[in-house]
Amino acid sequence: MPPTSELSARQDLVRAYRQVAELGLTELSSGNLSVRHGDGMLISPTGASAETIDEDSLVYVGSDDTWEADRKPSSEWQLHARIYRGSPGTNAVVHTHSDYCVAVACHGQPLPGFHYMVGAFGGDDVPCVPYSTFGSEALARDVAEALQARSACLMANHGATTRARSLASAVALAHRLEISCRHYVLARALGEPRRLTPEDWADFHRRTGNSGYGRTA
Repeated sequence: MPPTSELSARQDLVRAYRQVAELGLTELSSGNLSVRHGDGMLISPTGASAETIDEDSLVYVGSDDTWEADRKPSSEWQLHARIYRGSPGTNAVVHTHSDYCVAVACHGQPLPGFHYMVGAFGGDDVPCVPYSTFGSEALARDVAEALQARSACLMANHGATTRARSLASAVALAHRLEISCRHYVLARALGEPRRLTPEDWADFHRRTGNSGYGRTA
């Protein structure tokens, strides 16, 4: 039986994984979640689904990138590990293949600043990193770099990743990003939507800078 703090972390991660599935942000075994724990992280295992995941199936990956021989972490464990190393304030990472995020990401372009809620991710857009094979060091490096200045990014021809100080916030950001991408796809049906101007964004960030609005990472 793991210590109480670890057991609690495992229970929270399983609940969050199932919540993400209930929100429709992951299907079958797509996507993965993790939380910082001790000197390493707890992460969902490879091939996990909302039906199969449980506290015992989660994998602890240490700071030396090793794990127990009889357990295998998600293929994207390097992506999670790099984000934690590059962002000391990050305690949770959520990676999804949600429908509208994937649809926008397959164009290999950022989610533009067409709506003020895009600013909730820390800037005037949501960047999209170039395509690299899943589980690769290149993909992990590019995502971690993009998330230095944002709490979310798209991944070309793949999906999306969010990071936050808490697991609940990381899940909320993943949900919010899917909503924003859905709004963008719907708006594109009428043509390219108007984008907020630099002045609009300056006012947005000035108004939200001290309020904590949208600041979860």
